[in-house]
Amino acid sequence: MDKVDIEIGPRGSLELLSQREIEALTVGARHDQIQELFRRCALAVLNTGNETDDAAAIFDAYADFSIEVVKRTRGLQLKIRNAPASALVDNRMLEGIRQHLFAVLRDVIYIGTEISDALRYDLGTPSGITDAVFQILKHARVMEPGMRPNLVVCWGGHSIGRDEYDYTKDVGYHLGLRRLDICTGCGPGAMKGPMKGASVGHSKQRVSGGRFVGLSEPGIIAAEPPNPIVNHLVVLPDIEKRLEAFVRLGHGIVIFPGGAGTAEEILYLMGILLDPQNARVHLPVVFTGPPESAAYFAEMDRFLRLLFGDAVNGKYEVIVNDAQRVGQYMSEQIRKVRQSRRKSGDAYYFNWLLHVPHAHQVPFEVTHASVAALNLARDQPIADLAVEVRRAFSAIVTGNVKDPGIRMIKQHGLLQLHADREITDALDALLVSFAAQGRMRLIGKYTPCYEVIAAA
Repeated sequence: MDKVDIEIGPRGSLELLSQREIEALTVGARHDQIQELFRRCALAVLNTGNETDDAAAIFDAYADFSIEVVKRTRGLQLKIRNAPASALVDNRMLEGIRQHLFAVLRDVIYIGTEISDALRYDLGTPSGITDAVFQILKHARVMEPGMRPNLVVCWGGHSIGRDEYDYTKDVGYHLGLRRLDICTGCGPGAMKGPMKGASVGHSKQRVSGGRFVGLSEPGIIAAEPPNPIVNHLVVLPDIEKRLEAFVRLGHGIVIFPGGAGTAEEILYLMGILLDPQNARVHLPVVFTGPPESAAYFAEMDRFLRLLFGDAVNGKYEVIVNDAQRVGQYMSEQIRKVRQSRRKSGDAYYFNWLLHVPHAHQVPFEVTHASVAALNLARDQPIADLAVEVRRAFSAIVTGNVKDPGIRMIKQHGLLQLHADREITDALDALLVSFAAQGRMRLIGKYTPCYEVIAAA
């Protein structure tokens, strides 16, 4: 594989850095931690376009990759060694990749110097975590106070078939025709398709300045590097803050077929929508896909009803094989979101009134012990069950595509999920169907990182 050396500087961003930020990038104990985090995220961004979701393989292939922040009289310079050659054209870095690289640096600096300051942000409280999420998004300038609600969050798998990918583009096109902007997890597949389609819809409507927001986190960015359409990239500290950013920013959510990561997002969302404190919050949700996806949504609906019963009624709309209807429905519902926010006094740009249960905010450290200890039993409150099952899917994502998780599985064996027999059968059937449909890996045969064990 070809590797290159290059030096680049920012344009229009990061020219002004405080002494504290400069020190965090160049000297001291904090530097080592921030520098390694930046190195890994930067390699992921530079690897954009190379289709693999095996983070460990990427880091092994570019073990000699280095990126050094060099302070200049005016701002800074990045000195890069042994980077993927695909990031350059005619010896110049692609502009989109350069912008993403400095967006990553911006967020890594901010998280490492400001958000990590315990005197400023109490990350042990719900309000402190929400404020940290708000400040990261504000610092990244993705919120526009004067704009009416128009941001649609699109979730779905990075590993999907061609028919499903084309359908995500078609849905994005009909959203774009209605002047709606797109926010996704920023990667390939169902995260790229809606943006690509919406960009065409925006072009036909002569929309300038459309937002294509990509939200990522350090553990997942190597497996899902930002696609080239993303024009606002934000890196959150962990998956929980990333998920909160989605629901705080979005005015509606469209969910396409996906694997364990999409299931995690759905369980997170259900845990919020089923909370009585959110009964008056209007957040429209659509499950959609082409005809080939009908079985997927039927299976997901059965799983959710097994867990939560009739409480899920009315929490999501299923629309199969009708991209235009998805665009119409979401446009209609977002008008209602605007009316609801005006009535409640909530901000258009950040859903402050949405209650996110604290258990959904606390980072879940995936280890064999923590996964085995998950309480996957139905005899507990719905809110608690949603958290536990979401964490189970989060663990599978970690074992599937995140570098530490892949290495942990190789060293210590499969993760063990203990559940009630009824949940065990349903969970196993759901995961087996994901694997059979090719939703668990982008390339190559999927080898499970888990085993499901029925409780005695």
